[in-house]
Amino acid sequence: MRVANRGWSIEDQAWQQAEGRARFEQDPGTAHLAVSFFGPFYGSYVVFELDPGYQQAFVTGNDRDTLWFLARTPTVSEADMARFASRAEALGFDLDGLIRVDQRRNLAR
Repeated sequence: MRVANRGWSIEDQAWQQAEGRARFEQDPGTAHLAVSFFGPFYGSYVVFELDPGYQQAFVTGNDRDTLWFLARTPTVSEADMARFASRAEALGFDLDGLIRVDQRRNLAR
């Protein structure tokens, strides 16, 4: 399947997009994907929570050294962020180094 990641680069002051591909690591009913943006190299994306409308996902890697709150919108509510933090902490993630990007200033670009 096709994967598209898009985000605002503060350094370049421009939108950047990376396109890649993904395949299921197990069966299609298990949200564990191998994702590649760089040729034959794949990283593990394990979706541990997905909202019913497919608007937000909580994702980690196999080793839990990475953690993402992915959303289809540039901003998320404080309630959604609190739900993410609570769920991640309950699963043993250390949120001390969590980077929260403020996308509001980039909406008009």
